[in-house]
Amino acid sequence: MAATEYYGTGRRKTSTARVFLRPGSGAITVNHGPLEASFPTETLRLTVRQPLVVTETGERFDVLATTAGGGVAGQAGALRLGIARALVEYDAELRSALRKAGLLTRDPRAKERKKYGMAGARKRFQFSKR
Repeated sequence: MAATEYYGTGRRKTSTARVFLRPGSGAITVNHGPLEASFPTETLRLTVRQPLVVTETGERFDVLATTAGGGVAGQAGALRLGIARALVEYDAELRSALRKAGLLTRDPRAKERKKYGMAGARKRFQFSKR
């Protein structure tokens, strides 16, 4: 017997997304509200829907997600990874399509720390010869 709910965790920069896929009509709910409330631009919404579009499962599942930390772009990336991982849990056959689209790779880029004696991570204070 198959599970009725599939779970995936996604992370990007300092954002985390917990994603639950349930059989449904394709509604996406983020933090107890519609997708449009959390992601104001169409680009971010397309990013979130990408795994569902690639696997053609957009109308088969309702997505319930909670996001925390970071900004909207990081949260969208985290949500995308979470949805992709939940889809793999639903059907392992989808892994190759998602992998080929680059949706199962955790983006490791994060803010570099500031170093001592410097103005930022890499920027230095102005050099003075005398």
